[in-house]
Amino acid sequence: MTRIIAGFAGSLTLKTPGAGTRPTSDRVREAIFSALEARDAIEGARVLDLYAGSGALGLESASRGAAAVALVDRAPNAVKVCKDNAARVLKQAPAGTTIEVLPQSVQAFLGSTKAGWTLAFLDPPYDFDETELSRDLGLLVAVLEQDAVVLVERSSRSPEPAWPAGIELDRRKDYGDTTLWWARRS
Repeated sequence: MTRIIAGFAGSLTLKTPGAGTRPTSDRVREAIFSALEARDAIEGARVLDLYAGSGALGLESASRGAAAVALVDRAPNAVKVCKDNAARVLKQAPAGTTIEVLPQSVQAFLGSTKAGWTLAFLDPPYDFDETELSRDLGLLVAVLEQDAVVLVERSSRSPEPAWPAGIELDRRKDYGDTTLWWARRS
């Protein structure tokens, strides 16, 4: 069961797309958001949840005070689940909170969106091609604000992402077979 942990939608159960997705565990999301709140990186943020799956990372951000969230996924089942979850979160959201579900590839989205994003989650499937992830990180640089936080979630067996110029690694943190790579737009 995946749920919103805290904020105005705290305890709301989220649907998951099922086969082919691997929702971030509550334990890992709690650690992520504790660290983000300590950095003051959520309140008023403009958040990208790339390869969104259920949208849990972006929706948790909205629940904790992000101003705008974009959930990007091209898988039809994930898009349907994200739309359902986003609608349920928006019913409880304060005025001015926006959540968009964008049914397209990450590359197409990053090639067409405007700059100004302050927090980006990249949680592709564990078997996702490293070359494609590198390409997406390269496209991401142009749409991030200076000092934006970038968080990449991968299998602990995956290599470190190839960071493009403009994104610098802050730290790595392991949680069982999940690795979080924390970086910043430089």
